[in-house]
Amino acid sequence: MNSFEKAQFLKIDADNHGQRIDNFLFTLLKGVPKSRVYRIIRKGEVRVNKGRVKAEYKLQSNDMVRVPPIRVTEKTASNSFSNLEQIKHLENCIILETKQYMVVNKPSGIAVHGGSGLSYGLIEALRALRPKEKFLELVHRLDRDTSGCILIAKRRSFLIHFQNQLRHRKMNKEYVALVSGQWSEKNSKVKASLLKTERSSGEREVIVDANGKPSETHFSIEQKLGDYTLIVAKPITGRTHQIRVHARHCFCPLLGDQKYSNLEHDKNILQALQLNTFLLHARKLTFKLPEEEQAMTVEAPMPDKMIQIIKQLTARSN
Repeated sequence: MNSFEKAQFLKIDADNHGQRIDNFLFTLLKGVPKSRVYRIIRKGEVRVNKGRVKAEYKLQSNDMVRVPPIRVTEKTASNSFSNLEQIKHLENCIILETKQYMVVNKPSGIAVHGGSGLSYGLIEALRALRPKEKFLELVHRLDRDTSGCILIAKRRSFLIHFQNQLRHRKMNKEYVALVSGQWSEKNSKVKASLLKTERSSGEREVIVDANGKPSETHFSIEQKLGDYTLIVAKPITGRTHQIRVHARHCFCPLLGDQKYSNLEHDKNILQALQLNTFLLHARKLTFKLPEEEQAMTVEAPMPDKMIQIIKQLTARSN
């Protein structure tokens, strides 16, 4: 149980400069319904420099914010795990960590955040492992079954900085993926607009459609494996399921992709490899730090399962 039993007076630092007061309070008062946050702002219980403000007010450095006594009923991240041992292994997945950010080699099978029936995701687990960190936010996302580099901001200023790089396509990502079929070198640049849609069953999917958002991925061949190919994918845009859908568009869907591949066609090899999902790994992430001219690249080792399956397919193709 987390609560502010007394009114709190908080001085705004550079990290929160320019942030809306409502968003500041959502982060501070995790577990308090948004409607209640808006109510305490509207009623003047929240004060900035002793004055009332509206929800859209943008905080300035050195502002003094009064937060009224308020009870937070939602469990905090550190209390939401009955046993921290279940997430301790994630400590070994942290590739790089500073006071401002961290890069994690996300395992396949864990969502980046909780929801949709999941009690927790990567970000909730990291908050539990780092209970003293006031700010931990995802810079970008990866599909649940995608492994590899994911960037986490530990300061709001760095979150904004990294998101600006993403928005202006200054952050580069490199993936490796195992696809069904012999990839053609002609498919080195795929420009195919992507549209989010819904199947008759209600399941969401992404399709290539002229009415969709412009999308571009650069592909190359890393290793030929007989009837399969290990490819390198560099997404220029960042659309949902982009690599998976563009690979299918090239008639080489990711092997084992239950949404975008023909599972019946690959049934025998999937059984032989004991593979029940696709293999897509975010191998490299390149980004710039504030006031740094030189970009840095962080690389995540490939999962053991992926290495093992590549070795099996290599042996089969020889």
